[in-house]
Amino acid sequence: MRYVDAPRAGWYPDPQSRTSLRWWDGFDWSDIRRAPPSNAELIAAEQLREFFADNELVAAGRHAGSQAAAGMSRQDSQQMVEEVRMAARQEIDRAAQQFSDRATTAVRRVTPLISEYTNKLTKWVRRAVVISIVLLAAYFVFQVIAQKSFLDWVGDRIDSVTDESGQAVAQIDT
Repeated sequence: MRYVDAPRAGWYPDPQSRTSLRWWDGFDWSDIRRAPPSNAELIAAEQLREFFADNELVAAGRHAGSQAAAGMSRQDSQQMVEEVRMAARQEIDRAAQQFSDRATTAVRRVTPLISEYTNKLTKWVRRAVVISIVLLAAYFVFQVIAQKSFLDWVGDRIDSVTDESGQAVAQIDT
């Protein structure tokens, strides 16, 4: 069957199940199904048809719209659709670029919390290392001075215990 000969889109009896309606999209059956219309729906549809038939302004508007649509060629409508697509693509690209710029700016302005705490930790570690080096140097200086004076004191004690000839002195200076 040619597309031109196909029935227009709408609800038709489901070929697989006669108890429901199925949507024909103009080219093929869709997966959308529904129950047959109730009496209230049929009455509402009839009233709507009567309203459009009785109201001249609505009928004239529908007629003018169908004339305008009929006056446009397929190429004109294709061109209009393509222009709308291009405008939508340009708007999407513009919005994406704007979002990307904002995100980049936000990332540059925000300092990660880990960096802030790492910087503070680094400062404290440096201070602790400097203090440790100063204390270690002071300890070594103290040890050198203390050992020298202790050894001098021990040497003086040994000298006073023995005389120069190597004999022990009877009296020890205190």
